[in-house]
Amino acid sequence: MNDWRYVLARNRPTLIAFASFVAMFAVYAANHPAGFTANVVQTAANKGVLLALVAMAQTFAVITAGIDLSVGAVFVLSNCIASAIVVGTASSAALGVAGVLVAGLACGALNGLIVIVGRLQPIVTTIATGAIFSGLALIVRPTPGGDVYGPLADALTGRAFGVAPASLVALAALVFIVWVPYARSPIGRAAYAVGSSEAAAYMSGAPVARAKFVAYLLSGLLASIGGLFLTFVTYSGEASAATAGSYTLYSIAAVVLGGVSLYGGSGSAIGAIFGALMFRTIGDLLFVFNLDPLWQPLFQGLVLLAAVSLGAARLFQVRNRLELFP
Repeated sequence: MNDWRYVLARNRPTLIAFASFVAMFAVYAANHPAGFTANVVQTAANKGVLLALVAMAQTFAVITAGIDLSVGAVFVLSNCIASAIVVGTASSAALGVAGVLVAGLACGALNGLIVIVGRLQPIVTTIATGAIFSGLALIVRPTPGGDVYGPLADALTGRAFGVAPASLVALAALVFIVWVPYARSPIGRAAYAVGSSEAAAYMSGAPVARAKFVAYLLSGLLASIGGLFLTFVTYSGEASAATAGSYTLYSIAAVVLGGVSLYGGSGSAIGAIFGALMFRTIGDLLFVFNLDPLWQPLFQGLVLLAAVSLGAARLFQVRNRLELFP
């Protein structure tokens, strides 16, 4: 019984995010002009997965009590690179995909090295590197355009086995391949310890520097996968500063809605994924209820403010932060 209580307490934010998303999507589907159809689900899934991947990227940094304000720029840079090199034959497209992922890892490694070796605050570091990545995106793709290997794009944005959205299947695969091993590994546990108390983690012998570096490395990798998927959806690349800024802001909203503490040391990428899907559904609900587009940013900003406030309220109620970990 105590084990069940522990599991439920530990995963309460994720379960709340999941339940909220299901309820909101049910309302959205019930009020959509086309109803609850495969096409509606597939379109919503493809849009939601884009933000979910960037939210996963943000989660790695936030868990260490940091933040990565360059995830949107890496996302856009990867989109531009993919639109230029993930083309041609199947073999050349595969090499292009590898090149995009290497670029994402390089961006994450740069962030990690500056934070660790340069001892700069993550928020300052990632603002600066985000500007650099945005500039590189403009060099790669001065004007919108490009292409992508069609069969791969169609396979990942269509339906797996003609039933489930392939994008959701790919997202689930990433969770099991990347997040689950990371969260259960010594380096993942060290990242949680660093986020809870870096000084205590250091004194207990945890690999603080390595935990931070891996967190930013994986943040860059997941953001690049998101940019790659954006190319599969749009069949083009665009160095859009507005897109980079929006996805960075929305990724923070998603991790908070998913129960990841901005103070570090608590939460999971799975919760962030449901937070991202929930945030996307909020936008879809505004559409189906015909809310004036001029009011939509205000409403989304209020949702973000409420989410951050609720996330911080738990810390104000405890005298010892260790009480956050049942």
